[in-house]
Amino acid sequence: MEIQVLREDVTRIEVEALCLGIFQGLREPGGAAGAVDRALDGALTKLLQKGEFRGRKGETLLLPTWGKLPARRVLLVGLGERERFSAETVREAMAAAVNAADRLSELSTVVHGAGVGGLPPEEAARALVEGAILGRYRFEKYRRSDERDAPRLERLQLVEFDAAKVEALRAGAARGKAVAEAVCWARDLANEPGNALPPEELAARAQALAHECGMRCEVLTERELEAEGLGGILAVGRGSARPPRMVVLEYAPEGREGERPVVLVGKGVTFDSGGISLKAREGMEAMKYDMAGAAAVLGTLKALADLEIPVRTIALVPAVENLPGGNALKPGDVITLANGKTVEVTNTDAEGRLILADALVYARRYSPRAVVDLATLTGACVVALGKEAAGLFGNDPDLLDAIKRAAEESGERVWELPLYDEYKELLRSEVADLKNSVLGRGALPPAGAAAGATFLREFVEYPWTHLDIAGTASDVETRLYCPQKGATGYGVRLLVRWIEQLSRS
Repeated sequence: MEIQVLREDVTRIEVEALCLGIFQGLREPGGAAGAVDRALDGALTKLLQKGEFRGRKGETLLLPTWGKLPARRVLLVGLGERERFSAETVREAMAAAVNAADRLSELSTVVHGAGVGGLPPEEAARALVEGAILGRYRFEKYRRSDERDAPRLERLQLVEFDAAKVEALRAGAARGKAVAEAVCWARDLANEPGNALPPEELAARAQALAHECGMRCEVLTERELEAEGLGGILAVGRGSARPPRMVVLEYAPEGREGERPVVLVGKGVTFDSGGISLKAREGMEAMKYDMAGAAAVLGTLKALADLEIPVRTIALVPAVENLPGGNALKPGDVITLANGKTVEVTNTDAEGRLILADALVYARRYSPRAVVDLATLTGACVVALGKEAAGLFGNDPDLLDAIKRAAEESGERVWELPLYDEYKELLRSEVADLKNSVLGRGALPPAGAAAGATFLREFVEYPWTHLDIAGTASDVETRLYCPQKGATGYGVRLLVRWIEQLSRS
């Protein structure tokens, strides 16, 4: 989508439709909407006072202008209650707007929140563009072209009369576009079916991204995995005919090549059947999303490179298929992970922590400033938090606080959960250093999400946080900028915000 920022009077814009935001309960519009209302002889005021448009968040109404304005239509979009207005409101409202205008080729809009909404102009423009691009997203790669109903909206214009705000709006719009396009890239990757994206293809996509963005990419094959002692990745991948890989993607801005990096680790299970501990048939098709953490960390590096953020960042992606082949990992097996710890495998469907543990050990060689891992790790986290937030765990209070601030700014929610030392008792094994699961028969495991995080904590020796994104990674219907079932790209906006904060510290 082409994005433009124009200094112009909204009543003079010649466009297919002009978008105006309206707060809930408003009886008479002011500002830009008031100017349009006067040009339309009070038509907007009449609608509001009759209750024909109430301004509820995401509510839309498309009106003709009857030749009284150069714009051929006016699109009203609800901003909800003024007291609850935020940048997230802007994202959702703009997503609703672009879907209401999906049969138009162009849309002009005031920058919701940059005036009476009280947002800084750059932040308002960034949120607006993110919402528009994310709301317009559709994954239709595998549909016949004559069946596609993707929106045709090709151009979005942000209109501002105050010249003092224009440069800030342009800067915010550019950042919003880069981040939203990276989220869409991650969504595309996670939406791929398992047969189209086995581990070696996921690695090839990372290599292509590296070539496109001027990054360095190394892919560890089975031979290198064995040489590095990455026994968890090898063990989980044994059941598939498609061999495992580990991707090492590095973004090193000029002059920052030697600095201690941030390391992002993304779970890359390209399809998860559960292995020998086979999952139920119902819903197993959604297990293609078990590499959503990998998609998010790769998408984050794309955004960092596009924005030229001056922080060296490395993404580690352990990539496997978890299938019940004749050579597959079995319950009761004991394996050795990269730091020499032995693990009794009590559940082959708790495979993500095995591959992440290897990657977390591998991260030590970089002497990282901080490490963040993202993983669709546990159903227990979905039970605890639903699809409204990722579970947040960690060992460093300052890092946890920084991630929470980034979550607040980005709109990608997190909720901190505890890592009590007592949880390690749940992982006690009679035959090895640890067991990988506390799953009992016929019941959810106690503290399942915390037990998974506690397992990972055994493999870190640096500031670290773990984000369990099992609920937020796909099929989130409560966000207007997730208009289609499928991958959300959760984590890209959050991680970019956090690394932007680091760049200023």
